[in-house]
Amino acid sequence: MSITGPGSITAANVMAQTNMMTQLDSLSQELGTGQAAQTFSGLGPQAGVAVALGAQLSALGGYSTTASTVGTTLSIAQSVLGQLGDAGSAVAQSVAQPGAFTLDNAGQTATQESAASYLSQILALLNTQVGQNYIFSGSAANQPSVASVNDILNGNGAQAGLTQVIAQRAQADGVGAQGRLLIPAVAAGSSTVTVSQDAAGSPFGFQLTGVNSSLTGATVSGPSGAPPSISVNLGSNPNNGDSIAFSLTLPDGSSQTITLQATTASPPGANQFTIGANADATAANLQAALSTAVTNLAATALPAASAIAAADDFFNSDPPQIVDAGEPPDYATATALVNGTPANTVFWYTGENGSTPALQTATAQVGPSMTIAYGMRATEPAISSLLANVAALAATSYSASDPNAQASYQALSQQVVANLNGQSGTQSISDIEADIANAQTTVQNATTLNTQTQTTLQDMLQGIDGVNQTQIGEDILTLQNSLSASMSVTARLAQLSLVNYLAPTTG
Repeated sequence: MSITGPGSITAANVMAQTNMMTQLDSLSQELGTGQAAQTFSGLGPQAGVAVALGAQLSALGGYSTTASTVGTTLSIAQSVLGQLGDAGSAVAQSVAQPGAFTLDNAGQTATQESAASYLSQILALLNTQVGQNYIFSGSAANQPSVASVNDILNGNGAQAGLTQVIAQRAQADGVGAQGRLLIPAVAAGSSTVTVSQDAAGSPFGFQLTGVNSSLTGATVSGPSGAPPSISVNLGSNPNNGDSIAFSLTLPDGSSQTITLQATTASPPGANQFTIGANADATAANLQAALSTAVTNLAATALPAASAIAAADDFFNSDPPQIVDAGEPPDYATATALVNGTPANTVFWYTGENGSTPALQTATAQVGPSMTIAYGMRATEPAISSLLANVAALAATSYSASDPNAQASYQALSQQVVANLNGQSGTQSISDIEADIANAQTTVQNATTLNTQTQTTLQDMLQGIDGVNQTQIGEDILTLQNSLSASMSVTARLAQLSLVNYLAPTTG
């Protein structure tokens, strides 16, 4: 018979122990990493699925990072917009409750000084950065959004600022004269009064828009012609109390009506004209009353409207519009506006200002199929209108010796308050806030969806690449026990020899 020795048995045990050691190392590695394999090849036929799941998880991680960054930008933008709205409301309240009309050395009221401070604050807010990006510069996020308050108000070298632009526009609008209206003296032997604009197509000064007469015996026509004119022919004397109203449009689009009443009193009261001995004398009195009323309006309401129009052209036009005064410049006879250039005018907005809607100037993909638009420009109508009105107040000054200064200031204040309180059909700061709030909601929804999708994908990948650590612990313990027992048996077998199997001899 053949006898198998302990050596071959021991070798087999050692081989088995080696296999168990290898299994033990593999299980220990799985327990430490939580993965069933360290390479995709170790996953067998599930490797392709694991690769695809890993790629999706990586993409979702990138979307989540983008959503977090965009969310921060949107939160800061909402805070800035809220402060812009508060600044506009504060200026409106300050102007609506003015104190005494007291001018400082610069010819401004305390309210105007306050407006200048708010203007500086507004411009600083519009230059807000998130990281290195200016959030109100459109797609040019690396560029500041607005120029300095000093440059905007006072100019920079040959570049005119708003203060200079307002002064030039005031000359062109006929402030202090008759608002570019011509009211010639009534010719001898005539009973016709005429009033006309001084140039056809001119945007400056008063624009004649209508006339309404209850003067007995009068024939009224116009406004018509080029330039437009109104004619009032007194066929006979009017009756006491009869009136005539001339409707005017001012440079900022507001309107005024000059109403003159016939009276038998001499001298007449304010906005009245005396009925003369005949129609010719009455026409002369009407012409004088109209001329006086236009001159008064040109010294009170017109300066305010002119300043508002200049500020609107400066802030709400791209490029800014300035008076085309010719060479050598003659602002009083100008008849057109012209584009300002970087050589002669400060451009207050220094960001990107292309044709793309502001909201579309910054976009981000925050989910596999979810992209949001969250761009902003300082030139959005609600913002530029806020700037124009606050700046008009801050850039205008008055002379203490001007008897019409207070009335002119009150006219400007009233128009600024009306504009800051918003006009129907125009964009407001809250409209921009609503757009940003919608973007915030989209980011929040995307973040929630990304998190849910990540959890699902991680569970799927865990099912392929993951391990049951409790089961692995049990397997390791079992292997350790088996290995210990095998090694003990092997050690005993290694000590056996043929002598152990021979019967002892007797002597």
